Formats: sequence, C-alpha cells, structure tokens
Amino acid sequence: MKIRLDRTVCDGFGICAKHAPGYFSLDDWGYASVVGDGTVADEDRGAVMNALLDCPVHAITELGDRRPNGTPPPSSSAEDPSAHLKTEENEAEWGFTR
Repeated sequence: MKIRLDRTVCDGFGICAKHAPGYFSLDDWGYASVVGDGTVADEDRGAVMNALLDCPVHAITELGDRRPNGTPPPSSSAEDPSAHLKTEENEAEWGFTR
C-alpha cells in the first residue's frame, strides 16, 4: 500500500498523526506531512487506513490498484467506442422519433 497526502487540502486536525504517528508528522501549526515516501508496511495498514478514513477533509489518498491478488486487469477492447453512439443516422435503431 502507498499513500499520498495533499497538503493544500489538509486543515490541521491531526487525526492522521494520532492513528499512525509513524507515517504522519505535524508541523508547528498542526498541518500534516507524510513521513518517508508513503509506502506502508503490511502490519501498519490498519492504522493508516483508519487515518485515511477518519480524515475530515479527505486529504489522504491510497495510490495504486485495489484488485485482489491474481485478478488480471480488465482487457482493453479493440472495438471503437464511438460505434455505439446514438446519432441521427441510427435513430431508427434506438427508437428516437421526431
């Protein structure tokens, strides 16, 4: 797990440092910053998730995928997405009448 803190959003509540003091530090005015590069050890994941979920201004975000291990990413289709647009040329297909 890796986290990011948006300091421009932080309002200095300090809840993150209360939950996970090893990952968040507070400056003299109470505003938080991430300690290190934001990589969270597996054993500290619960405390950091509590900090993330309890942040009143949602300044902390989790980076990366949330797919379970072994689940492949969705395959990209070679099909043109604009092929299914509703236009005047195909209005009879989707039931539009003027």
